[in-house]
Amino acid sequence: MFSKKKMVASIATAVALTGVSFVATNEVAPQTFVQQEVKADSWINNYINQNGIQPVSIQYREGTFTNWIPYENGVGKPEGVVVHETATPGATAEDEVSYFNNNWPTIQTYVHAFVDATSIINIHSADYAVWGAGPTANSKYIQVELCETSSVDAFARSVANDAYYVASKLHQYGLPVEYGKTVVSHDQTSQWWHETTHTDPTGYFAKWNYDMEQFTALVNQYYSTMDGSSTNSGSTNTGNTNTGTNNGGVSSNTSEGTVTVKNPSSFMVPLAAFNNHGGITKSNRGLANNTPWYTDQTKTYNGHTYYRVSTNEWVMDSYATFTAK
Repeated sequence: MFSKKKMVASIATAVALTGVSFVATNEVAPQTFVQQEVKADSWINNYINQNGIQPVSIQYREGTFTNWIPYENGVGKPEGVVVHETATPGATAEDEVSYFNNNWPTIQTYVHAFVDATSIINIHSADYAVWGAGPTANSKYIQVELCETSSVDAFARSVANDAYYVASKLHQYGLPVEYGKTVVSHDQTSQWWHETTHTDPTGYFAKWNYDMEQFTALVNQYYSTMDGSSTNSGSTNTGNTNTGTNNGGVSSNTSEGTVTVKNPSSFMVPLAAFNNHGGITKSNRGLANNTPWYTDQTKTYNGHTYYRVSTNEWVMDSYATFTAK
């Protein structure tokens, strides 16, 4: 929860990309989930199942947050997901995305995704940390904000979308569903580390006779139906020729690993982008010398191997030393 208030949530020094980011949008369509019994006293979860409510596709966009901060365990190594709620009744995920993209330098907060009853919008690579729950939690967790609604049906749909997002991230990074460990609330991180005073989404959930344990049961329902392949498969891509779907997220292929970059001729390593025709263009950003970057895909172009480090940003092999995961 942010309530549009400034919250200083610093983390370890960021390895910043230079220049202004470009926008790319991708979607991951969820599979149809077999409805199954979940926690018996969870009337919201039962409502979701009885009414055949299915989560919507995850939209992946590159937001305006320009800090690319490794987790404490490294790039692409989150330990779980922190669940927030926005505390702005009636504001949609689109509203929140617009607000945070325009105001994060002032309010000093940013999260990976926003969710409401009709959409799931991921705006920063989950490979990298954000500013949402205090320094310690920031260095460990992916963070998602749930938008407040005013009807039972809208709440159920938004919770279904939120649980699907959490399940997909846990599955993507090979993490189990564990309440209080990999699925945590902002309230819990506040109690553990005392770096913020926020208690969301506990109060909002309680309005609907709901809690984090019931939410985790729903996460587990979706998680248990996901197969052994990456949740990045079967995506729809609307911005470029690269087939990944997590703004630089993990993909289950043989290209997964780390590239350490260095350009002997400059203070930064140039990045390249691929256009819709398969050709290459220069990106307006670069990477700092002697820094490691998570990569999940490669492309071959004009005799060179390119390693993906963001949605459609790639490093040429001349500047990169690859280490397989």
